[in-house]
Parts: sequence; C-alpha cells; structure tokens
Amino acid sequence: MTNCGSEAPAFCKPRMVVKQIYSKEQSEGNGATVRRSIGGPELKNLDPFLLLDYGSVSPPAGFPDHPHRGFETVTYMLQGAFTHQDFAGHKGTIRAGDLQWMTAGRGIVHSEMPATRGKQQGLQLWVNLSSANKMIEPSYQELQEKDVVKVEKDGLRVSVIAGDCLGIKSPIYTRTPTTYLDVIMQPGALFHQPIPEGWNAFAYILEGTPTFGTVNTPAISAHHTVQLGPGDGISMWNKSDSVSRFVIFGGQPLHEPIVQHGPFVMNTWEEIEQAIYDFQHAQNGFEKAASWISDPVTYV
Repeated sequence: MTNCGSEAPAFCKPRMVVKQIYSKEQSEGNGATVRRSIGGPELKNLDPFLLLDYGSVSPPAGFPDHPHRGFETVTYMLQGAFTHQDFAGHKGTIRAGDLQWMTAGRGIVHSEMPATRGKQQGLQLWVNLSSANKMIEPSYQELQEKDVVKVEKDGLRVSVIAGDCLGIKSPIYTRTPTTYLDVIMQPGALFHQPIPEGWNAFAYILEGTPTFGTVNTPAISAHHTVQLGPGDGISMWNKSDSVSRFVIFGGQPLHEPIVQHGPFVMNTWEEIEQAIYDFQHAQNGFEKAASWISDPVTYV
C-alpha cells in the first residue's frame, strides 16, 4: 500500500520533472472552453492516460450527444454542476467535489451539459482500457463529495479519487490500475507520494506554484502539466506564501498499441473503422444510437 504525508520516505529513485507543458485555452464541444493537458500535440498520451481537460463552461455551451468506445472517462467537478444523460437510461447530476467514473466499454452515447447558470469548472480524464476490456458492457461508478475519502495532515488536504494515500483507499475500482489525488498544500507544506516503479505519472497545477522533484527545482505555475520521470515516488513542496492546489496521476501502462479517432480508442485501425461503422449503423453496442436524443437541461 502506498502512503503520503509529511514524513519523508526513503525514495530510492525519486521522480523528477522531465517535461513541462502550458495548457492554452481552446474550443471544444459546443461553445465550451478547455485547457488540454495530456492529449495535445506536445504530449499525445502517457500510457494509460489518453487525455486530461480542464473545462470552463457556461450555458448554453456544453458537450451534447456524442459516442465513446474503448476507454473510461473520469469527470471530477470543481465548481458548479453538470448533468449527464446516456442512451441506456442513466441520468444524473454531479456537483463540486463529486466524481463520475464512466466505463464506455463497447459503446455509449451520452451528453454532458451544465446544470446551473454561471461558470462550471471541472476536470475530465480519459483512461485507456486493455484490449481484453475494450468491448465490455458500459458501467458507472459515482461518488458524491461527502463520500470521496480525504486525508488532512501537516498542512495537506488530499482527496483520494483513486488509489490510496496514508492508508486511506478510494472505493473506486480501477480496471487499469490508477492513482488520482486532488492535493491542497498550505504555505510551507511538504508532501511525499509513492508511485510504483514502472508506472507513468504526471501532475496538473490548478492554483499556486508548487515544486516537484527536489526542493531546489523551479516552482511550476497554474495550468502547467508536469510529466514526471521514472522512480518510486514524488516529492512536492509549497515554498510560496499562498495555497497550492494540483492533481496527481499515476497509472500502470498497458503497453498496447493506441489508435484513436475522436471519441473511439482501440488497438488497430480496423477496430476504429468497425467502431465508426457500428455507430453509424446502430449495432454491436450502439443499437440505441439511432433513436436516442438527450432531454433538454433546465438550468437552476
């Protein structure tokens, strides 16, 4: 079991920053704005991670009806609320601090639209599925903010979205082994998080200027992604006089071919072509795609 906290573990191979990427605003969906971390030209993917978007959306903008196959989407709200609907009859609203872990599997068509007026902010992560799991039935795991386990210690507050921290483990089941932590560090705080050797890891800065790797490494500012190199753990400091907030991701690589075409992620182009055909012809998991249209969202 991995741990985190103020006591410095003896990392044999501390992970260092190997790449920094600034996420510029870009248009996505229907009038929405995102800052893309993983999934852009500078870092197309980081096995098993396919994409991370920081979204800022005000109605009527949003992400109307669209399909997925072959991976999982993880939506974590920071501000406001989003309503999700899909062609299998699942409908729900997630608010600040809530989480939806959707396994698209063999196929889903859904919509993600703001549920309140004003600005909605959140993160969406795409986690790849192994070839053995790409065609499983779609499913959901959802947690309200009150059910997301949290650790508070020595100027740290960590929400454990997936994986574990200081002996506290998230109830989320990850088919692709994954760590996902939302970290808030007060000024002067120190944070250590083991990540298994062989996993890939990165962080996205939401607020402040944390430092990664060693205490003398330059601080990283908001909306930067830091790719972390090989090793067995990450050390972080907040040397500033203001709060730092960031999300940390670690994942076990699948070491399989990644072939992506928009909302479909498979292992071969033939499988992509089949996914497009199945969606267009409403078959093989997309049977309800031809007749389903999401309900209009009423803003509160």
